[in-house]
Amino acid sequence: MLTIPTMRIAVIGQSVFGAEVFKLLRKNGHEIVGVFTLQDVNGKQDPLALAAANVGVKVFKYSKWMVNKKVIPEVYDEYQALNAELNVLPFCSQFIPNEIILFPKYQTIIYHPSLLPCHRGASAINWTLMCGDKKGGFSIFWADDGLDTGPILLQRSTFVDPNDTLETFYNRFCFPEGIKAMGEAVEMIATNRAPSIVQPEEGATFEPFVRKDKVQINFDQPAAVIHNFIRGNDKVPGAWTLINGEQITFFGSRLWSRLPPRGIQVPIDGVKYSAIVHKDGMILFGNDGKMLNVSQVQYSSGKMIPASKFGKEDSSTQKLELTPEEVSMENNLKAIWKGILNTDIDKTLDFFKAGAGSMDVVRLIEEIKVSFDIKLAIEDVYMNPVFDDLMMCVIRRGRGIEDKEPFTYDAVEIEANKMKLKFPHQVFIDNEFVDSSDGATYNTINPADETVICKVSKATKEDVNRAVEAAKAAFEEGEWSKLNARDRGMLLFRLADLMEQHQEELATIESLDSGAVYTLALKTHIGMSIQTFRYFAGWCDKIQGKTIPINNARPNKNLTFTKREPIGVCAIVVPWNYPLMMLSWKIAACLAAGNTVVLKPAMVTPLTALKFAELSVLAGFPPGVINILPGSGTLVGQAMSEHPDIRKLGFTGSTPVGKTIMESCAKANLKKVSLELGGKSPLIIFNDCDLDKAVRLGCGAVFFNKGENCIAAGRLFVEESIHDEFVQRVIEEIKKMKIGNPLDRSTDHGPQNHRAHLQKLIEYCDIGVKEGATLVRGGKQCDLPGLFFEPTVFTNVEDHMMIAKEESFGPVMIISKFIDGDVNGVLQSANNTEFGLASGVFTQDIDKAMRVADSLDAGTVFINTYNKTDVAAPFGGFKQSGFGKDLGEEALNEYLKTKTVTLEYK
Repeated sequence: MLTIPTMRIAVIGQSVFGAEVFKLLRKNGHEIVGVFTLQDVNGKQDPLALAAANVGVKVFKYSKWMVNKKVIPEVYDEYQALNAELNVLPFCSQFIPNEIILFPKYQTIIYHPSLLPCHRGASAINWTLMCGDKKGGFSIFWADDGLDTGPILLQRSTFVDPNDTLETFYNRFCFPEGIKAMGEAVEMIATNRAPSIVQPEEGATFEPFVRKDKVQINFDQPAAVIHNFIRGNDKVPGAWTLINGEQITFFGSRLWSRLPPRGIQVPIDGVKYSAIVHKDGMILFGNDGKMLNVSQVQYSSGKMIPASKFGKEDSSTQKLELTPEEVSMENNLKAIWKGILNTDIDKTLDFFKAGAGSMDVVRLIEEIKVSFDIKLAIEDVYMNPVFDDLMMCVIRRGRGIEDKEPFTYDAVEIEANKMKLKFPHQVFIDNEFVDSSDGATYNTINPADETVICKVSKATKEDVNRAVEAAKAAFEEGEWSKLNARDRGMLLFRLADLMEQHQEELATIESLDSGAVYTLALKTHIGMSIQTFRYFAGWCDKIQGKTIPINNARPNKNLTFTKREPIGVCAIVVPWNYPLMMLSWKIAACLAAGNTVVLKPAMVTPLTALKFAELSVLAGFPPGVINILPGSGTLVGQAMSEHPDIRKLGFTGSTPVGKTIMESCAKANLKKVSLELGGKSPLIIFNDCDLDKAVRLGCGAVFFNKGENCIAAGRLFVEESIHDEFVQRVIEEIKKMKIGNPLDRSTDHGPQNHRAHLQKLIEYCDIGVKEGATLVRGGKQCDLPGLFFEPTVFTNVEDHMMIAKEESFGPVMIISKFIDGDVNGVLQSANNTEFGLASGVFTQDIDKAMRVADSLDAGTVFINTYNKTDVAAPFGGFKQSGFGKDLGEEALNEYLKTKTVTLEYK
C-alpha cells in the first residue's frame, strides 16, 4: 500500500470552506501547525478558527499582516516559529506578504473560484455568471507577488446552468469539488507530482470587486444580459433598480420563454418597459423585448418579500396578538439568536447585518425546529431577516398560517334547489380563473326554462397557448413532475373526497346546466365521477413495466425491461350529455398516469367542469396540471388538435367531428388519439326473455338521461311473437313517466340539453314518418316551457330507413320486429351499421345469449341488463364508434407510452 508523505502545513483563510479543507488535511495525516484567520465579529469566531480550536490547533487572528506594504515583524516572527513546509489558502480575503508566501519549503497554494487566467480578482464567481460563461470552475495555483497570477497547479471545470446563481453554482460544484481538489493538490505536492503551469496572458481578465453601489441594473440591454447580471449578484451584493425612487433589489432570476403573464404593471424609473407583477414573481424586459422573471425583491429597508407580492398588502407584516406561551417562545428565540450572533438582541436587529452567514441560517432553522417543533424554509429567514419579522413568521407557522395568498375568484352566486350555489365562470389556466384573452363571453342556458344562468368566458387560441404552456411547464419542471406515484394517488383521493363533500352542489349545477334529473345527476353524473377518481387513484402506484428475456450477447448477458411513462401534455374534449362524468372518465386516468391536461368542456355545459377546477386547487393540485377552457369546438378544439406541444388528444362526441380531429392531429404532430364516437346500439329481445325486465330495462336503455346517452339502445329488435305486447307495455311505462322540472325529486324525464338538439330531434322524427315508419307515440316538443321532448316510439322500422341507421341521441325508441327463431337474420340487421359502441340481448337461454354476444360487433355487450357500466370495466367502441378505452386498467394505456431499456453486463 502506497504511503503518502505528510507535511507541516499552515492554513490561512476563513469560512466553512476553509474549515472543511482544514479537516480534510488532518484526516489525510498532515500536521496543521497553525491556523490564521479573521478576528471575531461580535464575539463570534470564524468557522475555520472554531474547527481548529476544537482539536487544539493554534489559532492566530490578525486584523492585518502588513503596514505600508511591509510585513509586521511580530506577525512574521510568530509565523516563522511554526516552521511550516506549505501554506494552504482556501479562500483568503486578506493580503498576505511575500515574505510569508515564499517562506515555506513548498511555498504557498491558493484556491480561486474561476478558471484562471479568466476572472482574476475577488468577485470571480460573480463575473463568471455576469459574463454568461458556459463553463466555470476553480483553480488551485502557486502564489506569487501578483493578484491571482501565479502558475496553475490544478483546475476543475463544469457546465454553468443558465439559471445558476452564486449560491447554486458554489454549492453544486465549487464547494464540494473544491475541498476535494485542495486535498488532492496537497497530495500532489507531497509526492512531488505537482505541476507549475504558467498562466497565459491570452484570455486573461481582471474584473473589479462588486459592491452595492456598482450594481444598478442597466435595462438598455438584452434580457439575457440583465438576467446574467442579476444572478451574478444573487445574494451578494444584490442587483437593484429604482422604483418610485426606492432602491429595489432583485433575486431569483430565471429566463422567461413563455408568453407575457397577466398581472399588474409596475413602472421602473427611467425604463421603457414596465415590470409585470404576477402570481409567480415579477417579469422584467430587456431592450430586445425578451423577458426574465425574478422571484424575490428586497426593499431598501432590508425587508425581502416574494416578488409576486410587490405593491400588494402583505399579510405577513401584520402584527399578531401573542398568547402567553408565544411570548415565552419570543424569549427563547432571542436566546437562539444570541447563541448564534453573540450579541444582544432587540426586535429591530437584522440577522445578516449582525454578521450571520448561510450556515447560520441552517443552524437557526434547525434550532427553531428542535425548540418549537416548527419547520421554516431557508427563504423564510431571508424574507424575514429582522428579529421581530421572523418572530411573527414563527408564530404564523406555529398557528398553521401560510403566507400564500388565499385562492379567490370572481364567483357566480345563485340560489337553487334550496341551496346557495357558488361557482366560477372564467377560463381556468395555471390554477387561476381569468377572463379570456379578448374578454369575450357567452350565455350558458338553463334548458328547463331557457333562462340565462350566467355569462361564461369564451376561450381563444391565445388561451389555448397559455394553457398548454402552463401544462408543459408543470409536466417538465413543476412540482407535479417531482411527485411520487403514491403522492399523486393521494391527490386524486383528496379530490374525490372534495367532490363527495360538494356532490349536492355539483348535482344541482349539473341539473341546471344540462337538464339532467337531479336524482340521476346525484347518483350517476356525480356519483360515478367520484368512483372514477377513487378507482384511478388506486392505480397510481401500480403502473409498472416488465422484464423480458431476450437472447444474450454471449459471453455477456443482457437485461431488457420496459417502463410505462406518461405521454406529456394531453388534451381532452368532452360532450354535453354527462359533463362531469365524461370529464372524470378521461381526466382521472390521464392524471393517474402522470400527465397534465387541457380540457375543453362542451360549450353548452361548462359549469361543473369549472367547479371541478376550483376543487382541484383546494385539493392541492399544483399549477398547470389541470386547465379548463370553455369555448367553441371549431376554435378551441381545433387549436388543441393542431398544437405541437400536445401529445395526446382524447375526444368523446360525434363521428364527423372525431374524423376532423383525427385528421388535424395527424397533420399537426401525429399526436396520439383516442375517440369515443357515435353509436347505434342494437338491443335484441327474444321471446324467451323475462318480459317484465325486458320492458323496464328496454325503456331505460332508450330513455335514460333523456336519451342523451352514447350507449343508448338506438334500435330494438323484438321477436315477432312478443312484439305487440312489448310495444303496448312500453307505452304504458311511458305514460307513467313524469316530465318536468329536473330539480323535482319525483321527475323522471327532464329537458333536452339545448334548443338546437331539440330541433334536431323534431326533424329526426319527421324523417321517420316520411320514410314510412309508424309513429306510435311522441315525436314532438312537450306543451311546456323549456326544451322538453316527448318520449317517442317508432315501430315497423326497416333496415334501409335513416332512423334505423343514425342515432337520435334523444328519447326516441326505434323498434323492428324479426321472425321467431331467425337469430342469423337479426344478427345481420344488428351488425348492419358503421357503429359498434354497445349492444344488448335479453334471453333466458344462456347458449343463445353467448352465441349472440360472440357475434355482435360492439365494444360492450349487455346480457339481460343494460347501461350497467362500472369504473373497473373498459368502455369503448368498434368501427366508426371510435377506438381506445375509457375506464378500467385499459384506460391507462391511452395515457402511457412504453419505453424498452436493454443493458449488457458481464
